[in-house]
Amino acid sequence: MTDRQIIAGDYLLTMDAANRVIPSGAVLIANGRIEAVAPLDALAAANPDVTVKRVANSVIMPGLVNAHAHSGFLRGTAEHLPVWDWLTLHINPMHRALQPHEAEAASWLCYAESVLGGTTTIVDMWRFMEGSAKAASAIGNRLVAVPYVGEHPEYSYFDTLDMNQAMIETWHRKADGRINVWVGLEHLFYADEAGQRRAIELAKKYDTGFHTHCSEAEIELAEFDKRYGKRPMYALEDLGFFETPRTMIAHGVWLDSAEVEFISKYNVSIAHNPVSNMKLASGIALVGEMLAAGVPVGIGTDGEKENNNFDMFEEMKVASLLGKLKDLDAAAMDSWDVLRMATITGAKAIGLDHEIGSLEVGKRADLIAVRTDTPRMTPLFGEGPYFNLQHNLVHAVRGGDVSLTMVEGRVLVEDGVLQTGDMAEIIAEIHRIAPPHFARRAAWLAENREGTAQWTKA
Repeated sequence: MTDRQIIAGDYLLTMDAANRVIPSGAVLIANGRIEAVAPLDALAAANPDVTVKRVANSVIMPGLVNAHAHSGFLRGTAEHLPVWDWLTLHINPMHRALQPHEAEAASWLCYAESVLGGTTTIVDMWRFMEGSAKAASAIGNRLVAVPYVGEHPEYSYFDTLDMNQAMIETWHRKADGRINVWVGLEHLFYADEAGQRRAIELAKKYDTGFHTHCSEAEIELAEFDKRYGKRPMYALEDLGFFETPRTMIAHGVWLDSAEVEFISKYNVSIAHNPVSNMKLASGIALVGEMLAAGVPVGIGTDGEKENNNFDMFEEMKVASLLGKLKDLDAAAMDSWDVLRMATITGAKAIGLDHEIGSLEVGKRADLIAVRTDTPRMTPLFGEGPYFNLQHNLVHAVRGGDVSLTMVEGRVLVEDGVLQTGDMAEIIAEIHRIAPPHFARRAAWLAENREGTAQWTKA
């Protein structure tokens, strides 16, 4: 006996190689995987004993992939600051004060918000990630867990590579394969030489990806030149980071054209975070050049503190508009390209495009239904000469328009309501833990008014 069901909508957006859209389309799901993709009439006729779930007034599409995020609960409390002050006076002191139960509560909050908004896969760089894995196991989202590691005496308050290794050995490919664990460094400068070497060795040993922030702020270029005499991507290659099974760079705002061409020869991807890059005044990445060079670029929200939400639909709109503004070209960052970055290209950026990112036979049944009966989706033309489905999804829809979220055929959100957790309890827990956390952080800052050290050399 197999667990089989048919999910149908007004339109089915496959995000396959042809960006195929099927009016009155449906997917046949068996044991969490997609067994067939076709018009509903054909699927129902060929499978008369299978239950059909018709999601009225909807577009069925792949779940979104958030390629770079940080769980947290600092939303709205570290505003209007350049990245340097933001890190030393707010973010790093938060990490000094953070406790495991607080980290877990933050992940519950952020993963719940994510699935409610149509994000089924999250690359989360966070702390004490056993709690994050427990949250993902319960809520049901797909998780790439990347511990926030510092392997340097000045960053001893971050997670360690020992913790990262233990996380890999405990949680990698667990929860029916929904949870993967990568090796992480907050930044190359957060590790001494021994730590850098060990991070590379761990990724190779366990055949995992490696993820770090790099080239986010212009100030990094001078420091890389001072330490290594070259730009960041060449330094990372010299150090051996591109020898890992997969390297994903968060931000990559200050890569130049030569670096883009250089990394295209390696298994290197980029997580583009347009809202965060704008909010922290970091700059505008060469996303169009990266895609043209064949570099897989996913879209990330970054954390709740540098974005204020985990809405990947909003992130798609900003990615499109920012690309147009950068090039002063209204045709730049086409809606199809942006949709692919949030789905199949994002899946490729994390090495999971063989499993997720499009609705195709054999892939995991990670899908969402987006409402079409809203002002934002009106008018909607899913076929014909005025076809505008992709433009509405990128430029009009918001995460709150998602009515159904499924991961491996399991319903996580139905009619816009979280089914795998109590949203009121999740929010109440954050309200309970936040005040004492902020009090501890304030006490530390009262004794250390200049904040934390930054970019200390070994």
